[in-house]
Amino acid sequence: MKVKRKTLLLLACLVWGVAGFNVLRIGLVAYGPYVTVLNLILSAVVFVLFQQFVFGKLVKKHTARINGYQEERHFFLKFFDKKAFMIMAVMMTGGIGLRISGLAPERFIAVFYTGLGASLLLAGLLFGCNYGKALLAADTENREA
Repeated sequence: MKVKRKTLLLLACLVWGVAGFNVLRIGLVAYGPYVTVLNLILSAVVFVLFQQFVFGKLVKKHTARINGYQEERHFFLKFFDKKAFMIMAVMMTGGIGLRISGLAPERFIAVFYTGLGASLLLAGLLFGCNYGKALLAADTENREA
């Protein structure tokens, strides 16, 4: 169950990418009757805030941690630390609970989930870029050796 260090970046890419795609899809499906300039701006604000203060930092932190590992092979779930898994669990539980409870109006789901999902998806794509960079770096090292 151990994978190469750079594969941890690919796993993070897949997990956050799939999560982001699904959340974004939920938001976009709900958006139809609520498309207004104000709502689009609010979705963009949600995106920027989550990217700036949560997911952008998360990608940098975990990429640096993974790249700093000395050993080549690691347990496949080490693409995140306990705190990141807790963040994911709280967000999933809260999001599902919010939708099932009916406490949040459909407009909120549309606006918030679209911004959040886009930010999550971008985090996944950034992990994918970091995986690509790790592959290129390894290829360059192999050529020089």
